[in-house]
Amino acid sequence: MAKLLEGKVAIVTGAGRGIGKAEAVYLAQQGAKVVVNDFGGGFDGEGKASGPAQEVVEEIQAFGGEAIPNFADVSSFSETKEMVDTAISTFGQLNILVNNAGILRDRMIFSMTEEEWDRVVGIHLKGTFNCIRHACSYWRAEHKAGNVLHGAIVNTASDAGLLGNPGQSNYGAAKAGIAALTMIAALEMGRYGVRCNCLAPCARTRLTTDATPAFAQMMEKRWGDFDVFAPENMAPVVAYLASDMADGINGEVVRVLADRVWLLRGWHTTGTVANDKQRWTPEQLDPVLKKLVQDAPPREDLTTPFKDAGAI
Repeated sequence: MAKLLEGKVAIVTGAGRGIGKAEAVYLAQQGAKVVVNDFGGGFDGEGKASGPAQEVVEEIQAFGGEAIPNFADVSSFSETKEMVDTAISTFGQLNILVNNAGILRDRMIFSMTEEEWDRVVGIHLKGTFNCIRHACSYWRAEHKAGNVLHGAIVNTASDAGLLGNPGQSNYGAAKAGIAALTMIAALEMGRYGVRCNCLAPCARTRLTTDATPAFAQMMEKRWGDFDVFAPENMAPVVAYLASDMADGINGEVVRVLADRVWLLRGWHTTGTVANDKQRWTPEQLDPVLKKLVQDAPPREDLTTPFKDAGAI
């Protein structure tokens, strides 16, 4: 029986550890040839090392999979172009792009430095754009030449951006931007046979344990033999979204925690009121807008998915 991703070529960014590693290994187990990208820095983006990406490649090769390492910094427009070109020159094509690379530099908004903002947004949001930009340029050109590759993009958002989290204005804004970028790329690229979806993962990684030690103990939770917060829990969902089986699923954001999957639909109207074809005055607006807020469903917060899944 053919494997789910047999004959596909994938790039996975931030694949040296955590969720990205789990995704790269699982995609390879499902038959994909994988470019394992990781510049090898710490969770805060400091440092650089080839070891993490190379070790994942060796793990994939050990079970007979095909993979090569790549050490591009995804915040670089030119390095991500070279990464896409390398995937194509090495394996003959590109079908799948998984944007997972990320760092944290948490700080309250009144203390955050410009460099802390720029580096986090640069890796997450600009890095996702860079990779999408070069992959989509390739897929569009191939489609116009009559070679439909059924490209699939899976981006990575976070509840910190979709629900909000104090101390993470840089990270949260970038992750909310990635969700919006996902929807727009899906609209733009559908005509070229390319789908773009987004994962909002809840898992144990350096960004959730090293950066936030208070989470570490909670994220060791198990249901018997099932590791509730294992990064490997994300990988089958990403493989599905990257596969031809997911044809028709486009522009969506999917949260995953333990055994639970959510479909998230972003900004939506909770109420509306008109002013009899007249411009509002502040005095008229005051009671009306307050009532709309009062009648709206309660906001989810960062603990909501954990409670829904029975993880806390």
